[in-house]
This record gives sequence, structure tokens and C-alpha cells, in this order.
Amino acid sequence: MTGHHSWGYGQADGPSEWHKAYPIAQGNRQSPIDIDSARAVYDPSLQPLVISYESCTSLSISNTGHSVMVEFEDSDDRTAISGGPFQNPFRLKQFHFHWGTTHSQGSEHTIDGKPFPCELHLVHWNARKYATFGEAAAAPDGLAVVGVFLEIGKEHASMNRLTDALYMVKFKGTKAQFRGFNPKCLLPLSLDYWTYLGSLTTPPLNESVTWIVLKEPIRISVKQLEKFRMLLFTGEEDQRIQMANNFRPPQPLKGRIVRASFKA
Repeated sequence: MTGHHSWGYGQADGPSEWHKAYPIAQGNRQSPIDIDSARAVYDPSLQPLVISYESCTSLSISNTGHSVMVEFEDSDDRTAISGGPFQNPFRLKQFHFHWGTTHSQGSEHTIDGKPFPCELHLVHWNARKYATFGEAAAAPDGLAVVGVFLEIGKEHASMNRLTDALYMVKFKGTKAQFRGFNPKCLLPLSLDYWTYLGSLTTPPLNESVTWIVLKEPIRISVKQLEKFRMLLFTGEEDQRIQMANNFRPPQPLKGRIVRASFKA
């Protein structure tokens, strides 16, 4: 793995430049992708996704300088996903978002070429097989990320606790306590999904992710989405740069098959 390089979403340090420090950016299983719904293959052997987020173990909310992230206690399998394409349960480590400056873009995955204004990523790791998150993140079957699209609609009541906390982490490197938040409230009613083998969408871009992209979006209000756009890529001392358009564009499929858990 390459040493710590500074990367971002600007002209000079954005996705088109990442391959210089992270050559895997041009690998064979990079994410995100455009999901062509007509070409996805219905796989009746795919199990329903089981999401056990009962005992909520959220710890903190932070501004990473690239996104806003909520981290979880991951010492046991209480907050985990299983079923789907997985043999083992995968423990929730964190979730974060990607969004645009306008409603016309922001998501990383696209469906039939269409982006959404925002995408939520719930990042899980295979704790049965690997000792630490870091070890799992380097293994081809180490991570499972659930992607949820957000579209504009009426206010999402349970999202308010999160959007109301964003002012505390306006600047890069800031962190605040954020306990007892259950991410189950951020999932749509239907857990129909597409799945494919891919990668982290941010450096180091490891090809360690089994992606679960939920078909049904959730809705948030314009007002809620605008609170994300108040965040900054920059620290308190720096010149302020609005945090938005923090997404990587779709990458080549390179022969990968996208499977669907549902009949089109």
C-alpha cells in the first residue's frame, strides 16, 4: 500500500489524479459503477439481506475532510448484516455520505446513467475471518458496503438528529459525541438489492468490497440536504471550501456481472 498521500475532490487532487499515488485506481474491480438495470442478472439463489441493527452502538460523528462519518463500536456482532451473498455476518464500522452542490448529482453509483443527489454508505467488515478492520480492508472478501440512494422529497424525521448535529463538525478534523443512533432508520422499506464485487471509492481504493446497492431510495427534504452542503473540506484556520461533489464517478465494469436479488 502507498504511503499517506493527500487526495481530495478538487481539480488537482481529485478522482482523475488518484491513480498516480494509487495505481489500483485503474484495477479490474473498481467502484462505483453505473448499474444497467436491464443487464443485471436475477439470481434466485441470493438470500434476502438480514440487517440486525437492534442494539445501537454509534459513538461519534466526525468531519474527515472528505465526508461526514458516524462511527460504531464494533467489538461484537450486535450491529451487523448477514444473508445476501454472505456466508458470515459483517459488522458495521461506520457510515458516511457523498453529495453534490446541486440536486442533479452527488451519488457515486448511478442507475441506468441517472445519479441521485446523495448516497449513504454503510461500511461493514468480516470479523469472523479477519482480526481487525484494517486487515479486512486489505482482503478481497473483507468488506461489505451497503449503498442507499437519497432523493429529494418530504422531510425524513429520523434523519433530523443527524442533520441537526452537522453544525458541530463543520470543519475538517472535528468530532463530536453521537451515541445511540440506530442506522436502521436510514434504510428503505424494501431491501431488494444489486450486488457486485468492487472497491473502496476513496483512496486507498482497495478491491476488498462486496457491494450491496439497495434499489429503493430514501427521501430527505431540501432543507436536510442543504445542511450537508454547509460542511467544509477545510479546517478552521484555512480558507473555506464547501464540502460537496465529494463523489467518484462510475468506473469501467471490466466484465463484471451485477446480480439482482429481485426479478426486474
